[in-house]
Amino acid sequence: MQSKAASARVLLARLLQEVVVAESRLRNSQAAQILATNEQLVLTAIRHQTEAEVSARMVAKLSHSAEFDALTQLPNRVLMQDRCAQALALAKRHGRRLALLFVDLNNFKQINDSLGHAVGDEALKTMAHRLVAGVRDTDTVSRHGGDEFVILLTEVTQAHDAGRIANALIESLAAPSRIGEQVMRLTASIGIAIYPDDGADLNTLLNCADVAMYTARRQGLGCVAFFDSQAAASPFAQTTVPEAAGPTTVQALQDPVSRHADAVVDQQRHHAELREANEKLVLAALSAQELQAAAERAHRQQAEFLALVTHELANPLAPIRLAAAMLGQIHSAEPLLPRAQSIIEDQVENMARLVSAMQEVSQAGKLAFNLKRQTVDLVPIVDAAVAACRPAMDARLQAFTIQLPDRPVLMKGEAARLEQVVSNLLDNASQYTPDQGQIGLALRVEGEAAELSVSDSGIGISALALPTIFEPFAPDIPAIGLRAVGLGIGLTVVRALVEAHGGTVFARSAGTGRGSQFIVSLPLSTQQ
Repeated sequence: MQSKAASARVLLARLLQEVVVAESRLRNSQAAQILATNEQLVLTAIRHQTEAEVSARMVAKLSHSAEFDALTQLPNRVLMQDRCAQALALAKRHGRRLALLFVDLNNFKQINDSLGHAVGDEALKTMAHRLVAGVRDTDTVSRHGGDEFVILLTEVTQAHDAGRIANALIESLAAPSRIGEQVMRLTASIGIAIYPDDGADLNTLLNCADVAMYTARRQGLGCVAFFDSQAAASPFAQTTVPEAAGPTTVQALQDPVSRHADAVVDQQRHHAELREANEKLVLAALSAQELQAAAERAHRQQAEFLALVTHELANPLAPIRLAAAMLGQIHSAEPLLPRAQSIIEDQVENMARLVSAMQEVSQAGKLAFNLKRQTVDLVPIVDAAVAACRPAMDARLQAFTIQLPDRPVLMKGEAARLEQVVSNLLDNASQYTPDQGQIGLALRVEGEAAELSVSDSGIGISALALPTIFEPFAPDIPAIGLRAVGLGIGLTVVRALVEAHGGTVFARSAGTGRGSQFIVSLPLSTQQ
């Protein structure tokens, strides 16, 4: 009996163990199924979330492409219309003004035609960036199409404020930029329409700004004009708006593109030709006595830099003669001593001849100018000088602005010499202005005289050098080392030629590092 009971207990234990194992297996199987199910749910949720994010990005991209220009990333017409509608509603509610500017890049087709659309696209992106940088964050710059842009200026207090901003944009666009091997110098025409003066809705304001843009284009490249209803009524009328008129662009700036390497070569060639012309004119027109006196003054100004050298080299002729005489008195069989004596004596004679020649030159008489006077127009003369000096400014990426009257400026004079005056002033401004600096030229009529001014943002003129800036061989100390300095006669030529034409010239500068301005006044012809 005990044996049977023991066997039964063993069997029962085995059965219980099998049941436990079976239950464990069942639980593990269910857990695995639950885990697999959970994993599938998680993967499905992640997949759906990823798809949702991709869809959201696609929707955002489509929305952005529907509202922004693909090339410049500026708002397109659709977004501009929406922002204008909101701005007009706010302006109407609060009784405020706003302005709409229509911007057209001048001669941009030349870039696409000559250099290709890839370069043109880079130029458009550069101009778009400058337009955005020139307005406030609350304003909107949009690409209207091609090389045209529309700018919304909100909260404009006075109409002339819009003109001031437009002129600043013209100046910013005109700054040269280098794209690859090309130097771009672009201009623009800008038309301005004011709410509520010129219209109460977007379409009317846009049409008015477009009409004003064509008015600005007729005035010349790089100009700004406000909408004028009377001018718009006449297809032949041309309206000039003094408070928003931009600089007139001469023929020399019509081409918006120049190759940088060619500009460097042309700059070097022109500078050499101009220097040669100046030197010839100085030799022909200024007395040797004046040149000698000026050279001596320049030498005295540099005396403090050469004090040690002059101490060692003072009176060289007498010591050399004495040494030669002493060598001649030595009775030696050494054959080199007579040879040394001969060399020293020859050099003394050469130096003596040079001194004698200089003295003869210093006694030469003064030659007079022989100007071939006739009635000339200063506007094309300035144009020719700008064309000659543009390579230098392009090579140095210097911004250049020019303002010319809209009528001929007549005077009696020689065109070639007057062009030399303007070229010398522009070359001087470019030479002493750092790269990417600013140069400006303005020609205006003041009473019975023509006033030409050339200004720059360059190294300036010290107070010590200003009184003698037109003297030959008198460079200002800060100018030494900036670039290769010539003989220092360019400004001397300017003064001589201006005075020969019955005019005057003077220089202004607030000091070293603060730029300079040269102003020429020439008598006008009675045939104006």
